[in-house]
Amino acid sequence: MMFILLKLFFPPPFLIKAMSVICVLSLGNVGLSEVRGNHMQYSKFLNIGGRKPAGKKIQVSSRTGMLIAYTPPFLAGAASFGIFPDGDLRFLLVKSTLTFHFFKRILEVLFVHRYSGGMTVESLITITLSYFISSVFFIYAQQLAQGLPEPAIDLMYPGLMLFLIGISGNFYHHRLLSKLRSKKDKEYRVPKGGLFELVICPHYLFEIVGFLGISLVAQTLYAFSYTVGSSLYLMGRSYVTRRWYFSRFKDFPKDVKALIPCVF
Repeated sequence: MMFILLKLFFPPPFLIKAMSVICVLSLGNVGLSEVRGNHMQYSKFLNIGGRKPAGKKIQVSSRTGMLIAYTPPFLAGAASFGIFPDGDLRFLLVKSTLTFHFFKRILEVLFVHRYSGGMTVESLITITLSYFISSVFFIYAQQLAQGLPEPAIDLMYPGLMLFLIGISGNFYHHRLLSKLRSKKDKEYRVPKGGLFELVICPHYLFEIVGFLGISLVAQTLYAFSYTVGSSLYLMGRSYVTRRWYFSRFKDFPKDVKALIPCVF
């Protein structure tokens, strides 16, 4: 196993190893909490499964919350071009893909998504810190890899292709979701079109593909660990989302999976 890792990743220092373990365990635990019914309090799960009723917590609108959550990691990515102006092509691509990912999310918050609910400040702080810290360590791990021998197996260009597929598929399915409602409509409906015919959360699936692409471009242990951790969280969130649709829509098709067509 160690031999394979050495072929795929830059050798990580102790801090990156430690943060990689923390990343997988913390995000995996949040995903497991979703399955157990203790949900992050936003969107359709605002008033479901919290430790205390969301109505007793400080809230912001979903649009405001998501805009706040995505801005710090975007700024971290943008600042990295000035903080680390030098570096090889791989470092440039990591900074570029990570920054573009969060820039896209900000644009979607402002111009694409149709929000109906709110977000508790408690969940907002958790999500914002998670995105920001992860972005910082994505970039810092890459900076520490500068000057080290390249991994024996170069996955940079396949990773870039996966990133482009992931970010395009994610945007496409976000657009499909936005078309379900008018500006004043707050009712939920069963999504149609694209991979929504096969899974209820194809936008999550393509987000995972996008981050897998970034991790293959980076080829650092932390980048891969974040992809694993975020995949575990999105698996848990998609699982309970499918369960929510079953409980709300009696005609919801049973053959539609949660995240991976025909599998999960």
